[in-house]
Amino acid sequence: MPAVFRKLFVGKPIYTALCAVLLAIAPVLAHAAFEDPAPEDLVTLRNEARSYEHGEGVSKDIVRAASLYCDGARYGDAEAQFSLGWMYANGRGFPHSDEMAAYFFKLAADQGHAQAKKMLRFVGETVAPMPECMRYSDADPEFQKALQSSSPAQQKVFGLVRKLAPEYGVSPRLVMAVIRAESNFEPTAVSPKNAQGLMQLIPETSARFNVKKPFDPEQNIRGGMSYLRWLLAYFEGNVPLVAAAYNAGEGAVNRFRGVPPYAETRDYVKRIMSVFKKDEHPYDPNVVNPSPELSRIRAPKSL
Repeated sequence: MPAVFRKLFVGKPIYTALCAVLLAIAPVLAHAAFEDPAPEDLVTLRNEARSYEHGEGVSKDIVRAASLYCDGARYGDAEAQFSLGWMYANGRGFPHSDEMAAYFFKLAADQGHAQAKKMLRFVGETVAPMPECMRYSDADPEFQKALQSSSPAQQKVFGLVRKLAPEYGVSPRLVMAVIRAESNFEPTAVSPKNAQGLMQLIPETSARFNVKKPFDPEQNIRGGMSYLRWLLAYFEGNVPLVAAAYNAGEGAVNRFRGVPPYAETRDYVKRIMSVFKKDEHPYDPNVVNPSPELSRIRAPKSL
């Protein structure tokens, strides 16, 4: 349960119902977790959500409506994002929360949704942390199939990743891509630069994220996930930049205003992207302010 919900609703009768809502939302994200749906699929999803929200042709089911809306919102459907914001702003099926409303209205407004921009003026600029339903699911059939055919040691690592990933808001697939590229699942691996363990944490990174035992698989994965979460916020979910920074450091990405021209780093980014297959990843803007170079990195280069 996200902290914002605990703070607002613990001890109230609605708390139990809200837990049920969040538990119900998560499984909906299982299908096609790493494939972009077609625009017409998003429209179908949104219309189905509205039917359940208003009880049009089906029994009214606000939990299912929220599940469907959030699935669409996670795939970038501005109308679904606006609808969820509206539900929170008006206490429709959920307890009223301006912070949660602002989270979804801002997503839609950033895509140019006019009504969402207007609503942001009413609910304020304080945005709640990313809700669970907006995080990636690890239930990708293709990915699961590959893991089932992997070694027992790899499956053990995946078990840890799957257990810890929701806590850090990082896709298990991204974490596994990094582990494969960094250590090939060897928990005692040490690089010539003294990077250690499954996610190859250098001593400075271990200290930065409070990893006392870098060769302990769980501590190492927690440290690596903490760094990935930080990088995702710093580069606003841009996965190639995050991968480049994990390999070469965020300073190098800032200095070169993009993926550094190092052969090793460019190959590393390709390896990560060949597994993760998506350029963007949800991120929590409350973790850290974005890179001051991000606008320059994203700006087209003049000829």
